[in-house]
Parts: sequence; structure tokens; C-alpha cells
Amino acid sequence: MEMPGIVTEEKRQVPKMLQKILRYDVQVTKKFVELALKTSPLRSLRNHAKLLEVSCHGIVWLAGWLSFIWLFNNKELYQIQVNMLIALILDIVVIAVIKAFVRRRRPVPMNKLMELGPDKYSFPSGHASRATLIAFILMYQDPVSIIFYPPLFAWVTSVALSRVLLERHYILDVLSGMGIGILEGLIMCLVWFSQSTSSSILASLSDEKRDGGEFHV
Repeated sequence: MEMPGIVTEEKRQVPKMLQKILRYDVQVTKKFVELALKTSPLRSLRNHAKLLEVSCHGIVWLAGWLSFIWLFNNKELYQIQVNMLIALILDIVVIAVIKAFVRRRRPVPMNKLMELGPDKYSFPSGHASRATLIAFILMYQDPVSIIFYPPLFAWVTSVALSRVLLERHYILDVLSGMGIGILEGLIMCLVWFSQSTSSSILASLSDEKRDGGEFHV
């Protein structure tokens, strides 16, 4: 028997305990979305869900960060530029591998006209992991001013909730994505490249020659 949120194309044997967890996740998620749509703040958040989706899209962040590296040649930025780029690539790879292995189907939207998108797998949420990872790095590894903490927390929370409200993910997908984002942040703590190493990496990736720490042609 086919169950929501579980791929059955290849007759994969899913442990009974996991089946129960996934069924419960489906039921709770559907109930949450139904109740959320009756609540003004969450209904309003769903209206902005597409914008939040774009704000944490992997391609948007990767292309945007590469542009940031290209446009802003400042030695004080080298460390965060290099480490954040590595973190973004790590997140994309980790999420892609887990999704390919787990292959949990995305929820079937209550509104059948809603677009599902090209990525048909749901677990874990890449948007939730990426938002959590970015916030983790900006707050703990390369700290921004404390005045930016509330907006970062609000952004991460809004992205996570929007993935459920937009019916792109189940609640378990989002919570797992956030957990993975924290683990990726901890991994980055261990491999965090120094200022000099970051400068060397940028130099090796550039056609320009360095002179006294600055690039010139």
C-alpha cells in the first residue's frame, strides 16, 4: 500500500517504526497547514512564501556570493567570502546526497493548482538547512553586530515555516533541515580557513597577481 511521503517505486522496505513516524508527520503537517490558513499572521506569511523561497534558494545564494567575491576585493572580507562559499557548496552537496538516498516524496498540495517544482524529493529541506547554516556562520563564526540577530532569527523562522505553509515539505523535513544546518555550521567551525589561507585560495582562483595582499593587474 502506498503511503504519503514515502517512495514506493522500487518496493523499498521501510521499517514499521519509521512508517508510523512518517504517517504521523503527514497527519500533523496537514493539520498544521489547515489551522495556519485560518490564522491571519500565518496566512499572511504564506502569501510571502515565494519571496522567502527565493531569498534562500541555493542557486541564488551561490551566484550572489560569487558576485560578492568578484565585486568586493577587500582583504578584510576574504575570510568570510571563502568560508561562506565553502559552506554553501557543502550544504548543496549534503542535501542532494541525502535527498537522493532517502527519496521521500513532497506533500501533495491541498490546492492542486500549486506548482510543485522540478525537485520532487522532500527530505530534508534544503532551504531550512541553508538558512540555519548562514545564520549560524554570521552569528557565531564571523559575528555580525548583535542588532542583526533578531532579523536573522526572524528570517530563519519565516523560511522554515513558509516551506510547510507552501506545502513543499513536511514538518519533519524542515526540522531535520535545520538540524543539518547546525551540524554543517559545526563542521565549518572545525575547517574554518584563516585569513592568510583564504587570501591564498582567492589568489589561486584569480587570474590577477597579488601585491602586498591586494589584487592588481
